[in-house]
Amino acid sequence: MNYLIGDVQGCCDALERLLQRLDFSPSRDHLWLLGDLVNRGPASLATLRRLIGLGDAATCLLGNHDLHLLAAHHGVRRPNGGDTLDDILAAPDRHALMDWLRHQRLAAFDAGWLMVHAGVVPSWSRDDVLGLAAEVEAVLRGPALPDFLRAMYGNEPARWSPDLRGVERLRFTVNALTRLRFCTADGEMDFKTKDGAGAAPDGFMPWFDAPGRRTANTPIAFGHWSTLGLVNRPGLLALDTGCVWGGRLTAARVQDGQPLEIVQIDCDQAQKPGA
Repeated sequence: MNYLIGDVQGCCDALERLLQRLDFSPSRDHLWLLGDLVNRGPASLATLRRLIGLGDAATCLLGNHDLHLLAAHHGVRRPNGGDTLDDILAAPDRHALMDWLRHQRLAAFDAGWLMVHAGVVPSWSRDDVLGLAAEVEAVLRGPALPDFLRAMYGNEPARWSPDLRGVERLRFTVNALTRLRFCTADGEMDFKTKDGAGAAPDGFMPWFDAPGRRTANTPIAFGHWSTLGLVNRPGLLALDTGCVWGGRLTAARVQDGQPLEIVQIDCDQAQKPGA
């Protein structure tokens, strides 16, 4: 069985309880975690070690918090006030943990679902998403990782062009796959608004509602957007249900592009909204 799981964000106890609820078996089931594995929750180190211990039974996507951890490990960014990454950064095996993290995926397609952490711009096809994600993954896994992390931050370019090259191409891909919530019909991205779908700035809309989106006929699952909450509609699953904020941790059992079951557990509040 294939299970897609929303943002864990270092809430290892919640993850364990969810796996128990699913009666998860590594020999029978496969987990697809949709990014933001760590940070803000109380047990980021334990979460990483648990996921690594699952071996081939789990595929983990990278979210913005996971990339932030890599940047902090390489001295590119200092942890923020609400971060809970100190246990990882001080761990004796931190180098091995970070090596595992940088080898994870930014996008995947399996069981009929395209999976990303945040979103995709309207002009991208499924193959575009997977190909562009692979370009970034190759850099994350290579010797240029520290240099890329230094150049990764920033909101420009705001629109996709196939003519983008180098750092601008990589930065745009990372921003779309790990940060996107709202965009315009022609794919300009907004990163200021973090509220729910009804808070779209003038001229913007949730990325999945963009007219003419080339992935409209491809079932897509994503996390990242806790203020959006659970969305389960044909061809679309939003699975970040705010575990770290005292919401729920959500899993979807899927097959052939269809959600077969939604499973949720209540979570203790680890952070106050807005922190």
